[in-house]
Amino acid sequence: MQFHEKRRQQFLSEQYFQEDIRFSLAISIPSRLQVLHAADSDAADRSRVSEDTAYIICKNFFLYYTAGESIAVLRDSFISVVEAYECAARYYREYRESADAPLFGFQEMDDFERIIQLVGLAILLHRRELIPRIHSLIANSTYDGKDAMYEELIGHDLPDRPFLDAWYHQLPYLHLLNATDEEDLEAKIIQMEKYLKVWYTSMKKAGWHDSHLGVTEEGGAYFGYWAIEAAAIVYLYNINDSSFRDHIVYPKDLADFAREFDQHAIP
Repeated sequence: MQFHEKRRQQFLSEQYFQEDIRFSLAISIPSRLQVLHAADSDAADRSRVSEDTAYIICKNFFLYYTAGESIAVLRDSFISVVEAYECAARYYREYRESADAPLFGFQEMDDFERIIQLVGLAILLHRRELIPRIHSLIANSTYDGKDAMYEELIGHDLPDRPFLDAWYHQLPYLHLLNATDEEDLEAKIIQMEKYLKVWYTSMKKAGWHDSHLGVTEEGGAYFGYWAIEAAAIVYLYNINDSSFRDHIVYPKDLADFAREFDQHAIP
């Protein structure tokens, strides 16, 4: 297949994809690792560059997904994203001199969406053994056990999680929470449709919002706009996604993969 036929969003060009990946693998990541392991680096340096490196590795993962990479390949490579954030958390905690300092701040839309994307990916890719490791990035911090959307996602795999009616961001996540609460199947679908309708505009404070408008053939901040958590809820609650599966931010093939994996799993 040609690149434009297999890509999952139309904003990504082949040249942008190839150049952005090439630059990150050949220059961005190696230069940061050099700083990370330099003898004269201090805790602030290590924290900064390890977090930058984790962001780039995560961005590359999403770029590959947006470019049309197979889900099976992404399932294997997802561990590298989790490991990068674990490394960033370790150095951030060294810098803060706190074993429980959270890598993500839930009050920041960018941070909050990122961590629930990570949990959602672990669910959809059937890498649920990684969920405790993802949770460790904020465990025992001020955010632990304080947000209903986050708890809804991790509560399927971690025991003794609280049931909450509180959150850091009402929109767009209230629609997704409503979808889990509704008894009527059609009502669930309506809430999912509302969620996808407002998801992108609700992300306007995220650093990557509207990043497709600033791309050049040399690269940029765009890596794809994906409501991963929406597909995770669809999968967890067996919601019929036929009416919204072609929405631009809905990762339908991740939901399909999760369901098909179940069907082919060895009992």
